[in-house]
Amino acid sequence: MRILRNLSLLAGLVGVANIQAQVVAPAQTGLQTEVERIAAAHHGKVALFGENLRTHETVALMPDEPVQTASVIKLAILYEALEQIRAGKLHFDDKITLTKADQVPGSGILTLMDAPLTVTFKDVLTLMIMMSDNTCANLAMDHLGIANVNQRMAVLGFKNTYLYKKVFMPNPPGAVMPDDQKRFGLGKTTAHEMATLMTRFVDCQLAGPGSPAQTGDAALCAVALKMLHLQFYRSTIPRYLDGLPGATGDSIASKTGSLNAVRNDVAAISTRNGMVILAVFTFDNTDHSWGADQEDELTIAKLARAVLAAWSPAGLAPWPASRTDSGDH
Repeated sequence: MRILRNLSLLAGLVGVANIQAQVVAPAQTGLQTEVERIAAAHHGKVALFGENLRTHETVALMPDEPVQTASVIKLAILYEALEQIRAGKLHFDDKITLTKADQVPGSGILTLMDAPLTVTFKDVLTLMIMMSDNTCANLAMDHLGIANVNQRMAVLGFKNTYLYKKVFMPNPPGAVMPDDQKRFGLGKTTAHEMATLMTRFVDCQLAGPGSPAQTGDAALCAVALKMLHLQFYRSTIPRYLDGLPGATGDSIASKTGSLNAVRNDVAAISTRNGMVILAVFTFDNTDHSWGADQEDELTIAKLARAVLAAWSPAGLAPWPASRTDSGDH
């Protein structure tokens, strides 16, 4: 890319386009081919969108196909939490009381705690992201309002990102679910939209369209990113990347989502060649197991490894990688 920038000083628009076709296309074609090969070998379906925010290279497989989110939808909940805190409607230190009726099964630890128990809103959000705590997700939805989460996603221009209901809880009496709720369960999204949402965390884009940034935005984003850096489940995108040269404990910020036939991961990866955003959703999977060598999780890990091998063969970098970093370290 440095060569391209130097050449652009000497060439006209058409010349630059020709150079890009000669220099960039082969590498991109190679990555696309490899991603397609890995996906074709998978016993299920794969939707993917990846972008290097510095070079603007992209790779995609069915990026606009609506898919089940599983717990990845918790990223939308976290984003809405930042917005309401930013607006002064809520605060990280708000006190929330956990009752026995709130405790639901699945991932997390609050379901194991003696209730009643008082926790802060920040505690709830942290456990919701770090350990994908389902009970915390429901407490957050109650505190924020599900309708507010969906309205925010619509304002951001996301046409296929939607939170339907609380986790492992029946629909409220009289509530009318959208027709596609039975298909998607907890929530729906696309690889492209969820990658875009992760980019908003990375770039700290909390201001809505036409609204200015505020002084406290960076501090809010830092809190959210710390939660994402502490992701407990690392068998998908981070699986092979954690061992790459330059990797540190904060090189990857991510959020997973898993069901029997669904395994997903969305990550921001700080590399020596800029920040990489990668969203991978596998669905209609044959392997419903939960072991260490689960095929769906291995497929996501292989895809992530292929993307990083193409875009940053020198490895990862401490957070944050700059959009304008030259990649020389």
